[in-house]
Amino acid sequence: MDPGPAAAGDAGEEGPSASSAPDDPPPPLAPSAPSAQLQQPLSRYESQKRRDWNTFLQYLRNHRPPLSLARCSGAHVIEFLKYLDQFGKTRVHAPECTHFGLPKPPAPCACPLKQAWGSLDALIGRLRAAYDENDGRPESNPFGAKAVGIYLREVKANQAKARGIPYEKKRKRKRLPGTAPVEGSSASGGEATVAGAFSSSAASEGSSAPPTSS
Repeated sequence: MDPGPAAAGDAGEEGPSASSAPDDPPPPLAPSAPSAQLQQPLSRYESQKRRDWNTFLQYLRNHRPPLSLARCSGAHVIEFLKYLDQFGKTRVHAPECTHFGLPKPPAPCACPLKQAWGSLDALIGRLRAAYDENDGRPESNPFGAKAVGIYLREVKANQAKARGIPYEKKRKRKRLPGTAPVEGSSASGGEATVAGAFSSSAASEGSSAPPTSS
């Protein structure tokens, strides 16, 4: 018997051919750039700005009567800043107080606690940026209204006299392009952020919100 054909047949049945072998699984796809960016945690400044923005929107909803963002003006922003004074931690002495103008009073007094000027100034900066980022028109930004700037300057001057602490204008440091400003760089007196002071429980109580000014 001729073993040639059998041997040839056996040789052809030793294993599957290259054409019938299963394909190798494709390598996993690398995440695209946008999805990778979404997974990155927000900076402290961006997180605080988002909390402040949500806090202000809730304040508008709790306003009596409710106030829409489109109808919000500089006067409403000032009203909001005055409302936040009840959560302040900075003692502002009245002119008739014996500690008026003393940087370090020797004894406690009954003067009210208010938001420090630096905290309000930093808050307005974050809210102004958040308004522009949420499809707001820069020319109608209530946080950039002239009245708001005048109010902040008055608070700064009054607190400087009452506390005996002059607020000197600091030279702005140059920032690299694409970097966020340092959080609380303009804050004074270690004031807590507005999102922490204006808690969600207080925000949900509409009775605390002042009425719309006429």
